[in-house]
Amino acid sequence: MLLNRSSSGGRWRIRPDGLAKVTGSLAYLTDMTHDEMLYGLVLRSEYPHARILSIHTDKAMQLPGVHAVLTYLDVPGLNAFGIAHPDQPVLCEDFVRYVGDALAAVAAESLAIAQHALELIELEYEILQVVDDPEKALLQDAPKLHPQGNAMHRTSFSRGVPDEGFKQCAHIVEETYVTPRQMHTYMETEGGLFVSCNDGRLTVYSPTQHGFMDRMQLARILSKPQEDIRIVSSPIGGSFGGKDELNVQPYGALLAVKTGRPIKMHNSRQESVRAGLKRHPMKITMKTGVDEKGKLVSHQVYIISDTGPYSTLGAEVLNFATEHVIGPYKYGHLDVKGVSVFTNNGMSGEFRGFGGNQAIFALEGQMDRLAERLGMEPWAFRKLNMRQLEDPGPFDQPIAMTEGAEQVWRAIEKSDLWQERPASKEPESPGSEPWIKTGIGAAFTMHGAGLGVGIPDPAGGRLALAPDGKIEAVFGYEEFGQGLIATLEQMLIEQYGFGAGDIRILIGDTDIVPDSGSTTASRATAMMWKTLQRLKKPFTEQLLMRAETLLNRSAEELRLSEGGIRGVSHESLLLTYEELAKGDQPPIRCETSFSFPISSTDRVGAHFMYTYSAVAVKVELNALTGRVKVLQQYHAVAAGPVVNPQGYLGQIEGGSSMALGFTIMEDAVMDKGHYITRNLDTYLVPTIVDQQGLVEVEPIEHLPENDEYGPRGIGEVGSVTLAPAIAAAVRQASGKWVTKLPIEPSFLQEEPFFLKKE
Repeated sequence: MLLNRSSSGGRWRIRPDGLAKVTGSLAYLTDMTHDEMLYGLVLRSEYPHARILSIHTDKAMQLPGVHAVLTYLDVPGLNAFGIAHPDQPVLCEDFVRYVGDALAAVAAESLAIAQHALELIELEYEILQVVDDPEKALLQDAPKLHPQGNAMHRTSFSRGVPDEGFKQCAHIVEETYVTPRQMHTYMETEGGLFVSCNDGRLTVYSPTQHGFMDRMQLARILSKPQEDIRIVSSPIGGSFGGKDELNVQPYGALLAVKTGRPIKMHNSRQESVRAGLKRHPMKITMKTGVDEKGKLVSHQVYIISDTGPYSTLGAEVLNFATEHVIGPYKYGHLDVKGVSVFTNNGMSGEFRGFGGNQAIFALEGQMDRLAERLGMEPWAFRKLNMRQLEDPGPFDQPIAMTEGAEQVWRAIEKSDLWQERPASKEPESPGSEPWIKTGIGAAFTMHGAGLGVGIPDPAGGRLALAPDGKIEAVFGYEEFGQGLIATLEQMLIEQYGFGAGDIRILIGDTDIVPDSGSTTASRATAMMWKTLQRLKKPFTEQLLMRAETLLNRSAEELRLSEGGIRGVSHESLLLTYEELAKGDQPPIRCETSFSFPISSTDRVGAHFMYTYSAVAVKVELNALTGRVKVLQQYHAVAAGPVVNPQGYLGQIEGGSSMALGFTIMEDAVMDKGHYITRNLDTYLVPTIVDQQGLVEVEPIEHLPENDEYGPRGIGEVGSVTLAPAIAAAVRQASGKWVTKLPIEPSFLQEEPFFLKKE
């Protein structure tokens, strides 16, 4: 099966939420209003690093129309948040550490009044030295941004004696790779509606990827029981990891509780840029050596990650990068070290790929350079060094076995695009425009799914027959554009035999759903599949047993189907689900809970389940302008059975679009702790024009016979391998190795041929 936009077939279904989205009728959480609502705004620091000497709010409070002005003194509980490491102040008390730090929150009857109130707050600072270079931040004389110093987290993994190994090498490649600070650029910026009820409960309508984690954090901040807080978190207009952490929720919640009035907050794009998370910029130095036959002997890596002023999941991102700079290859000697560093730059945090994008760009770059040194075909070199079916994972941990590595390698090798690659390394200059050159490159990865060892990773869900006869599928996940609702509907139709009209999907409301874990880390599809597999037998049995009683026929003669119960041997409908639900009978309800599968190792962050992917691309390089255009993409993805073909293709296309931006155009540039790119007029992202080239996806659905884990996640794998594939294609087109992203056009520009001297 080869998927592209011309694909068709019975399993290509219209998304249940598709019509409302494309017509604009779908109400997002930030669209919500309330008759009695006030508007909330946050006062943020104008300096990246300063000591707070005083905050005076009297004038703001006296402004007509202002209902509340809050500072750190008004936080009743923990004045900090952070999913794993709560070190980011809700409202700063003594220091500001980046230009997005919050100092005060205001609630007023209009946005104009709220903005005026912010302007009336008087602040006195002592300006401090800005720490904007992670390497300099590690020096002994650098200002300490936190009491424990600027090294937020360190990682290491080693095997053998690399220095001795390098003495045995016939070829050694040493290179440093630099990756950018990328924005999530979701269409819906952070915001929501916060409603404090008369009974003391608080309802939060705000985008998040883990409602129960938000509830836990807000309970600590508000000093309230978690049960007194309700989080409604879908639908969401994009997230990609950026809304995994709290953003406006602490301020909307505090203002709602203080005023007793609903509070509406919605960040402007500039506010989102200033305060929101970005992809971690990384500097990855690698030294890799091979013997004369091409076998990898020694691999040495040092990662420096700029986490910004506070932790969020910076440690976990570094753990992931550390695992993935080792990747799918085997080495005799290995030494990987990493450090995540506090700086006064913007907040870095969760982003689609989670450190894999940076790591795989560097690792695959090394593989291509070594193959060229050896004079080997790049895929032959990879195959020689690839982990085999029974081999452990990058941290020597047991992993779920698949033949995915070999399968995607073979698919790329047989693809029309790779077959088109010229045998010569000379760049092609088609037609009468010698400054236009083309190249074809490819890259490979194994990308971990789930949160890894040592991190709580709950899963589960519920099925019920509702009083109106609807089959309710209840999960604690969020729909933020990835097609979760469509995929879940497809699973219920194919696994149980229901029709789309029989199903009601309930997600993203902590009052009614179980904790299914975070909608992150390429885990939701796999865990929904596993949940439905676990529930199938007990739920089906309960439905058929009740039908047996009502129909006076053996349950073995009955089956579930679209619309209701039918006989095993004929198609006529015997009993509708609505009829099955009538009467005074006890409710039919089945629930399960379990944990995402992890490796039996004590290595924190080690993954057990992997998705394998290989990407081939064809690029066009204009040597006069240095601009790169991607003409064609071919993705081979080994992730088990395809549940929703349209969603599968959409995930790979969407991920590759973000990767295209990461590779050739996106960088949230900062200077001395201030953003230079503050809005989308200067921060450019790929549009449909940049994605006009053909994208083909070949899903490899085979899993080992006894595999019990089902489909692997693909939400991230489409985004992590494109950059090194483009870099390899650029090498063929230009003869130049790319080490820094996004690719600078000036780096690839050549002197015009008509100016060259003979």
